[in-house]
Amino acid sequence: MTRLTLLLSALLIASLALVTAGQAPTAAPFTAEQAAAGRTAYETTCVGCHGANLAGPPALAGTSFRVGWGSRTTRDLLTAIQAMPPEQPGGLAEGTYLAIAAYILQFNGAAAGPQALTANTAVPIGSFLTAGPAQPGGQAPGGRGAGPAAQPAGAQAAGARGRGQPAAPVLGLTVAGEIPTYARVTDEMLRNPPPGDWPMLRRDQAASDFSPLNQITRDNVAQLQLAWVAPMSEGGTNQPSPLAHDGVIFLNNSNGIIQALDGRSGDLIWEQRLGVNPAMRGMSLYDDKLFLALSNAHLVALDARTGKVAWDVAMPDGRGSSSGPLLAKGKVIQGMGGCSAYVEQKCFISGYDAATGKQLWRFHTVAIDGQPGGDSWGALSSLYRAGGETWITGSYDPDLNLTYWGTAQAKPWMPVSRGMYGLDKGLYTSATVALDADTGKLAWHFQHAPGEALDLDVVFERVLVDSGGQNMVFTVGKDGVLWKLDRKTGKYLGHKETVFQNVWESIDVKTGAPRYRQDIIDAEVGQWIDGCPSTEGGHNWQAMSHNRTSNSLVIPLSQSCIAIRAQRIEQKPGGGSAGGADRRFYEMPGTDGNIGRLAAFDVTTLAEKWAIQQRAPFLTAVLSTAGNVAFVGDLDRSFKAIDMTNGKVLWQTRLATSVQGFPITFTADGRQYIAVTTGLGGGSPRLVPSTLAPEIRVPTTGQALYVFALPEKR
Repeated sequence: MTRLTLLLSALLIASLALVTAGQAPTAAPFTAEQAAAGRTAYETTCVGCHGANLAGPPALAGTSFRVGWGSRTTRDLLTAIQAMPPEQPGGLAEGTYLAIAAYILQFNGAAAGPQALTANTAVPIGSFLTAGPAQPGGQAPGGRGAGPAAQPAGAQAAGARGRGQPAAPVLGLTVAGEIPTYARVTDEMLRNPPPGDWPMLRRDQAASDFSPLNQITRDNVAQLQLAWVAPMSEGGTNQPSPLAHDGVIFLNNSNGIIQALDGRSGDLIWEQRLGVNPAMRGMSLYDDKLFLALSNAHLVALDARTGKVAWDVAMPDGRGSSSGPLLAKGKVIQGMGGCSAYVEQKCFISGYDAATGKQLWRFHTVAIDGQPGGDSWGALSSLYRAGGETWITGSYDPDLNLTYWGTAQAKPWMPVSRGMYGLDKGLYTSATVALDADTGKLAWHFQHAPGEALDLDVVFERVLVDSGGQNMVFTVGKDGVLWKLDRKTGKYLGHKETVFQNVWESIDVKTGAPRYRQDIIDAEVGQWIDGCPSTEGGHNWQAMSHNRTSNSLVIPLSQSCIAIRAQRIEQKPGGGSAGGADRRFYEMPGTDGNIGRLAAFDVTTLAEKWAIQQRAPFLTAVLSTAGNVAFVGDLDRSFKAIDMTNGKVLWQTRLATSVQGFPITFTADGRQYIAVTTGLGGGSPRLVPSTLAPEIRVPTTGQALYVFALPEKR
């Protein structure tokens, strides 16, 4: 499990009622057996990030935990833990999450009792925690940004490095500053940004990851030099999505740190420490604010000029996500992760007023009885229908006023584990849904993987392309199939298999309806099933780019296969599982062990124009430019510039650790820069290659933002 940064609440409690030392502790609502199981689970999945003593950073024990969580409930704690890991929220069985929560509480002094912790338990944590030693130098009471928090960035009490309890986290505006020339970002600027800007994830509402800048070209890119580098917060999953506006970079770090940097020098303008991890994949500028989502299911708007919190709202019934919001027509549209539990409240996509954070609408991604699509789940009752996460940010067509989102598969992964037959579709999972941005009403849907059976969901980016008189939406999923749909109607227009796949027996050439191999449809509990690609995904969160100059899609792909077998998952309220399957990975046939693949496809014909392969997987989105260059980074620390005409590597450099996140390009004082981040943590795109290519060793520190430019003219 990656770093549970959301366990450090930013709301510090002034009057925390703790049981005094010496009194008999109040029994907590968990059993000794749960805590013992939680210790085993923690040591298996969490200790690599948080340490055996839960010291972090961020700390899951001591004053930081008690102050941050004393007035909140066990249900809040469970919800926070279930939002992990960021790349696959809800990836553990609910019983495992409950056990980990019990262990964390026990480690912090809570005494086990006869009552088991359940998903419905909501007991204030402060009512049964024992008091710890007072923490000198603590922050004054108040919310985010309140009190005397203006200590230097990174300031810590000595106890954080030595013995004793770790220091309380330094929260709020830790570096004060202002961007005096900040210009408000309009709807038109999100649709068609100024050439030197990158105001949102993937640059524009079409999710193109394309820049019209052309100072850096295929002819001069080999001259790129490092302009500056800014170290980033170490620890936690780091897949940042920097933004740029008028020569200023806005950077999201792990550990809840948001910064504004001078694009020319890297000098820090302001820094806000929220105390809760932001969704790493995606922020957005709009009007005078910077919008982001937090892993504890809050939406936050910062004043983009100063970094001060403008508003902070909890999403009603929401759950955390690893990707942030889409801004469209004055609305903040946010997806959700952690949807594997058997609960009445299904996950949803939701819209919020950008000025206030007020929730305006919801679209539930799992249909229940009595609703359209509710009859597509076979005999499975509504309570036990789960999944449909929307953990990748969508896109938006302002002319049609439609927003396009991908949904993840039904949970658990394999139909027999969730009590379904292989031909039960399970709407609206593994689909593209087109929603009215004003109301959230479904305009159309196209299901790419009916009854998805092998954790090969199609949840990733929806790229909007206008070409040849057609308005299209493209996506590619873990099965490696590139889909082309009419974005007005959802009509199937074509598909292309981008990597070797053997799970689909056929895809109808008229309707696009796919059909699994019969052995996949008929799979039983305990039966091994082979398939390519693996759950690493032929494609994963590393987004493609629509290069408008060449009218091609450049896609980072991965090549590995799997043997998988279903487990039996008990159907009980509050239970459930994201996976419920055993897995074994192996090399994809015909690849010579090359896991990474980068390929370009013609928008009109879907024909492959070129492809390159390498041992290391690509771990960034693709950035392409009007200079006929594409940029991409990989696990083996390499950042490359690729010739868009033929796939030739034109330039490369090796950075401190693995290169992952979302590269951008921007201008400052008329000079074009290329920015990319290094990072650690992440799910199957890293874990599967570590199994298949253990010789690729990555330093465990070195998270930073690197900025490159051509030599200045003298």
